Formats: sequence, C-alpha cells, structure tokens
Amino acid sequence: MKAYKLMRLRKDGSLGSLFIDRKAVIPIGEWLEAECIPTSGFAVRKGFHCCFEMNAPHLKKKLANGEQRVWVECLVEDYETYNRPESQGNIWILANKMKVVKVIEN
Repeated sequence: MKAYKLMRLRKDGSLGSLFIDRKAVIPIGEWLEAECIPTSGFAVRKGFHCCFEMNAPHLKKKLANGEQRVWVECLVEDYETYNRPESQGNIWILANKMKVVKVIEN
C-alpha cells in the first residue's frame, strides 16, 4: 500500500525519524521492520507512523533551529489504521513494515 511519511532531512542528505530513534538513518529502497522502542517509562511503541495523504497540519516543515522536514513516498505492509483529529491529518497508518520509495519535496 502506498503511503506518505514526514521525515527529517539531515544536512548530509540522509533521512531520519521526527521523534523516535532520531539518530537512526532511514534508507531509501530498503524494507524496514518496526522494533519496539521504549518511550517515557513503560510505554512501548512499535510501528512506522504514516498517512494516506501528505497531510499533517500539526507538524511544521521548517523549524527555527534550521531542521528541515520533507514528505517521502513509501510502501507499507502489515499495518493498521487509526483515527486522529482533523488538526492532525485524520487517519494515520501504523505499519510494521515500511520501505521509503522516494523523497517527494525538499
């Protein structure tokens, strides 16, 4: 299934997650499997957060510290969807497998 994800574009051109496991490099063209990553004490998240459309109005594309965020087209497998408020782009995908296909905009 085709999906979209907002990612950090580093100065060296590599892609990374916005929040969780920020140091990891996300390669283009390689299938990745989600791992359980502890967050805030006992909570554990598993999955790649993606959207059906390039719509995440609650997230800025360019931050005051110079960080740039870009939309990428990706393929997802083994996923579930869940509803979010309209201010967060409505329906989100939580995928166990993801492959970034290409950067859509810089």
